[in-house]
Amino acid sequence: MPISGIFLAENGDRLILTGRNESRLADIKKELEGKGSDVMTLTFDVRDREKAAKFIEMLPAEWQEIDVLVNNAGLALGLEPEYEGNPDDWETMIDTNIKGLLTMTRLIVPGMVQRNRGHIINVGSVAGDAAYAGGNVYCATKAAVKALSDGLRINVANTAIRVTNLKPGLVETNFSNIRFHGDNNRAANVYKGIKPLTGDDIADVAVYAANAPEHVQIAEVLILATHQASGSVIVRK
Repeated sequence: MPISGIFLAENGDRLILTGRNESRLADIKKELEGKGSDVMTLTFDVRDREKAAKFIEMLPAEWQEIDVLVNNAGLALGLEPEYEGNPDDWETMIDTNIKGLLTMTRLIVPGMVQRNRGHIINVGSVAGDAAYAGGNVYCATKAAVKALSDGLRINVANTAIRVTNLKPGLVETNFSNIRFHGDNNRAANVYKGIKPLTGDDIADVAVYAANAPEHVQIAEVLILATHQASGSVIVRK
């Protein structure tokens, strides 16, 4: 589920969902429309700048004034030492986590500036605060998300636009399954012995930030499971 989809649908917001999996988007669209929200889906990969621009330019007039942009696309691949990493994995992480965020920001934020309203919510990570063993490139991309969020916040400080960087810790989604290239057993061990966060926990914070009073900017939020102290310190029972 795209972050905060159900929460925003229940709030009556109209939603534009993007992703690579058309059938999955169709299922989510049906679910959210059942909550009473108008939903549009756009199937593209944020790594494809030209296709992303094409879809955004083709939005009907009544959908073009986007109030909240959630840059949620991101992934980790591999957990090898930096000197043994797969360059293809590096490129996928950099192209998705950094360049994809930049692409969507470049396409959407100028309209916000013109209208003098809007909110950008970037999904970073606790990994952006400090590296952990094997995290190298992934951690670097999430450090970039923090820097890009801070820089954008400076850029738009003369407007009514707000910028939020959410930094989740251990969240049980398909994140680890993707990191380990479909190794379900290895992925399951990531969450063993601790009650991790859920996607809903992160969505709840995103919606809180989006619905804060206009004069309040939730600039950055670090969200950890109770028994996680940092990206590398986790107490398992």
